[in-house]
Amino acid sequence: MAQQTNTFSLRNMGINLVAGGSAGFTEICIMHPLDVVKTRFQIQTTGNPNDPHYYTSVYDCMRKMTKNEGIFSLYKGVLPPVLVETPKRAIKFLTFEIYKQLFGSPTPVTFFLAGLGSGTTEAILVNPFEVVKVAQQANRAQHKVSPGTWAVAREIIKTQGLGFRGLNKGVTATIGRNGLFNCVYFGLFHSVNTKVTQPKEKWQQNLQKFFIGLVAGILGCLVNIPFDVAKSRIQGPQPVAGEIKYRTTFGSIATVYREEGFLALYKGLVPKVLRLGPGAGIMMIVYENVQGYLVKRFPEH
Repeated sequence: MAQQTNTFSLRNMGINLVAGGSAGFTEICIMHPLDVVKTRFQIQTTGNPNDPHYYTSVYDCMRKMTKNEGIFSLYKGVLPPVLVETPKRAIKFLTFEIYKQLFGSPTPVTFFLAGLGSGTTEAILVNPFEVVKVAQQANRAQHKVSPGTWAVAREIIKTQGLGFRGLNKGVTATIGRNGLFNCVYFGLFHSVNTKVTQPKEKWQQNLQKFFIGLVAGILGCLVNIPFDVAKSRIQGPQPVAGEIKYRTTFGSIATVYREEGFLALYKGLVPKVLRLGPGAGIMMIVYENVQGYLVKRFPEH
């Protein structure tokens, strides 16, 4: 990655924002259907395999959703992430660079701590969008008659408010999910990428970055998915209307473990890994290439 002398300069902050935003927009456009599948699995408790809304595999979920809700149902809830992923990823990469500079020398400890700080900041800012997205993804109506993003947001605000029972519910679970993922993702990627020999050819450099990002993304998923399940349970529809079963992060994790077993804490892992593994590699390639181009296009004076 191109070296920047001062992360806090307007030029370098602008470069990180544009590069991070480009990475997020590209990743969400390619990988969103798997995020929908992941949410469906995480809010699913028990059911009949013959039920059109009960899913046994990633393929089964996509097939049933396409058949019963339409092909575009795989992009349910895409507007909130599209609206938020560009600034979210911009913030993700910018705050990582800021925390990295604040923590001092570029060591593995610095990379992991900067990633944790980046994920925490990111989670607080994007949680309201996550609440709306999960509500849309959980809706099993035909896509063409499903309520739109703004309608869902207005309904949540009207019936549940703006606080921790409404548009900001599940924020601690989002912090746990994003904080742990970014900690592993940035920490592992930069620790490895700064140690390995960089190939001479550009395509080889991109391929190497993709695979390091892929592995970092998969490990991040394995570490943070119990928080992701808790987040989906808190932000998604409750089992009994009018009764809040999933309230707190660790309380929800304990409830899922007690009632459904340890493996239930890893529900949605396959679509999550299929999405965020390659997605993590894609993001790093896009970010590094856009950042490198902008650094050369707009040199420091």
